[in-house]
Amino acid sequence: MRIGDLVGEKIGICVSGGLDSKSVTARLIEAGLDVVGFTADLAQPDEEDIEDIPRRMAPTGAETRIVDLRNAMAKAAMLVIKAQARYDGGYWNTTGIARAVTVHGLLDSMRAEGCTVLAHGATGRGNDQLRFERYTNVLAPDMKVYAAWRDPELLEQFPGRKEMVRYLQTRGIEASTGPAKRYSTDANLAGLSHEAEDLESLETPETIVVPTMGVWPQDAPDRVETVSLRYEKGICVELNGKTLDPLDMLTEANAVAGRSGIGISNALENRIIGTKSRGVYESPGMELLGFGLGVVYQAVLDRRANALFQQLSKLVADQVYDGRLFDPAPRAALAAIDRMAENANGRVELGLYKGNLFFQQLTDCPASLYNPADASMEASDGLNPTSSQGYVEVLSVEAVALANAGQVQAPVWED
Repeated sequence: MRIGDLVGEKIGICVSGGLDSKSVTARLIEAGLDVVGFTADLAQPDEEDIEDIPRRMAPTGAETRIVDLRNAMAKAAMLVIKAQARYDGGYWNTTGIARAVTVHGLLDSMRAEGCTVLAHGATGRGNDQLRFERYTNVLAPDMKVYAAWRDPELLEQFPGRKEMVRYLQTRGIEASTGPAKRYSTDANLAGLSHEAEDLESLETPETIVVPTMGVWPQDAPDRVETVSLRYEKGICVELNGKTLDPLDMLTEANAVAGRSGIGISNALENRIIGTKSRGVYESPGMELLGFGLGVVYQAVLDRRANALFQQLSKLVADQVYDGRLFDPAPRAALAAIDRMAENANGRVELGLYKGNLFFQQLTDCPASLYNPADASMEASDGLNPTSSQGYVEVLSVEAVALANAGQVQAPVWED
């Protein structure tokens, strides 16, 4: 859609109060369009006062509604942790899951205002444009989508930040490019993603990022911090003896893990549109809770269940990244994961030290399949070692047949 196609529509625009948001909103209003701003409160740690966003947007002429999605964001993050859904490069896809929460949460508010178009400011070179569009398509197929940075008219008018500043200043709207930024940040309760600017160069170390949710490992305390976590059906319900709901749990986990430098990662990931993107990610609470749950899964999943779980986990991670969380395949995968997580109950004790997590104890795990007597190298009442003789002989039949048929090749290092 182009700006000229919006005549007669009521536009709900997703805004952050920044330069882009103010420029696009002011330009839509200048065109005589009916515009209402919407901001999702995702407990973003880089926003000191989210109530300031409507005040920053007010000079554009549009009112801005803040929609409280903090609890939804926390529950969605717990869903990702339960699925162990890390993306390309092994990081927690905090931005991808936030887009599902944002669009789902804002659509109801936009419809209540009579909006017929969802407008967003995602770049035409990235993933978020696809996420905003697809989630709107599947959740509200009657709602139109306007992508400002795919509109040739706006791209020509605003080729850069200086042009946006000049445009706003001519309309008496406070605007500044501010100090030079070394990277941009997108934040929510689950974590932060840093990208663009200096981070686009692979010669730039990730340590140019100043952590928001914690510290770099080298700056963490020189001592081990012990943390206790209790899980029920794949969800962490207790941290260091405190029973917490998902929002408070993730908030506390972020603080605990962040101070030990946990959960900072660098990724050169494969974008939906086929390009690669470099990002530095912070997700201390997700990493802490996810690592602990992984310990429980190791104890309760048999080999075949674990293999299936890994496939489902990757499927969910890919679909979260691609903006397809509500599609049939990921919903089916999540239902299967719920079934396997029914036995994921237990108490895990971990040590945190300068960016590292290590196992200390697993207790109160009634569904654990681990029996020390069966695995012991010492004499025990477990598995009788002589019982393995028949099993080994059965396996040898195939091995001998392959060898006699000439199907076994010499090791590659002897070529």
